[in-house]
Amino acid sequence: MRERDHFGSRFAVIMAMAGSAIGLGNIWRFPYMVGEYGGAAFIVVYLLACFALALPIFFAESVIGRRGRSDTFGSMQKLAPGTGWRWVGLLTVLSPIIILSYYSVVGGWSVEYLFKSLAFDFTGPEAQIEGFFGRFISSVWEPIVAHTLFIGLTAAIVLCGVKKGIETFTKITMPVLFVLVVVLVCYSVSLPGSEKGVAYLVKPNFSKLTAEGVAAALGQAFFSLSLGVGTVLTYSSYVKADENLLYSGVGTAVSDLFFAILAGFAIMPAVFAAGIAPGAGPGLVFETLPFIFNRMGVAIPWLSALVAIVFFLTILTAALTSAISMMEVGVAYLSEEKGVPRTRAVLYITLFAWTVGILCSLSFGPLSHVHLLGCTIFDFLDKLCSNWLLPLGGFLFTLFAGWKMSRADVFDEFTNGGTRNVRLFGVVYFLIRYFAPVGILVVFLSALFL
Repeated sequence: MRERDHFGSRFAVIMAMAGSAIGLGNIWRFPYMVGEYGGAAFIVVYLLACFALALPIFFAESVIGRRGRSDTFGSMQKLAPGTGWRWVGLLTVLSPIIILSYYSVVGGWSVEYLFKSLAFDFTGPEAQIEGFFGRFISSVWEPIVAHTLFIGLTAAIVLCGVKKGIETFTKITMPVLFVLVVVLVCYSVSLPGSEKGVAYLVKPNFSKLTAEGVAAALGQAFFSLSLGVGTVLTYSSYVKADENLLYSGVGTAVSDLFFAILAGFAIMPAVFAAGIAPGAGPGLVFETLPFIFNRMGVAIPWLSALVAIVFFLTILTAALTSAISMMEVGVAYLSEEKGVPRTRAVLYITLFAWTVGILCSLSFGPLSHVHLLGCTIFDFLDKLCSNWLLPLGGFLFTLFAGWKMSRADVFDEFTNGGTRNVRLFGVVYFLIRYFAPVGILVVFLSALFL
């Protein structure tokens, strides 16, 4: 049997894990949530949620993955043979592939906007900004071509393997990603009127920190680290036995939080400087910011064009690092459980995600009349995964690590055979067994009712 690939160093592990965690939500959702739910007050609650909820779930997945040394299905089957737990592994093979299908469509938008930025289409008096996003996503062929380019880039990276593909790509692009966003921060906070955007992010306002705000912090901490979807488990199966899971987990969480805060300072000061009300979601990235770039370009067109290029290159890089982790989950399953060669496994996952992604893309145009439970195809799959499959996956992973696996096995993995993190183990194990499942239920219920 061929020896499994693995990450070569702690830096490689953290960059790969952080790449999986850092995605479009850090850019278009986190900054808005910080401002709307109390600025620094929200960040404090978010930090507590990261260390009390997200990290224990992260450690639960890491322990299962490294102990099982296999894909999500194989790890659960190996650690609980002859039980139904292997179907939990299969669930977390399917969910990231579904997410990849519609995530690739959004990733394709970033490809299109990068090309538009390179062509200086967002600068100058003749730039047609207003209504462009709506016209683009509702068209037939342009978004499908962009989606195809994005899923093709993702497949090319995964095809090269864990070490030569995923590790090499994330070790290069993640530092570059941080440099790009720092450049954007420097430009954004230098704009006249940007101080209002800075205050929006950092000024603590505890009156805004309602129960809804606390639930939002818990949800953001959960979703931001790519939990419950099998990516952490799969990547952890490639982590060497002597690697400290505590360090890799904390390193990933800190990197994710640091990038999210930087993204806030890159975006919101520019939004306030332009005199535009802050928002969230795709509209912020693909409608509001191009409009801002165009307004900035009146005085210095070349600088505005350069900022637009850097911004959408940042968006594309963040999207790609998340997408490769989602594809790897399905590829690992086909390779290890079904004996499919890696090249064919990548091809099968790519074709499935590409086909479903086309339907998602068309749901903004020709298929907009097609509804599933009152939602378009894109929105239905998004809600299915975000509101149901991800929380369910995270909940079951914590139950497995906290209640199915023996305490001795969890201790052995987390402490590297009793040589590290021994004093912290009791706290982490308590959080995995008791606090994390309850926290996930809060996230689940808040997504449904708040």
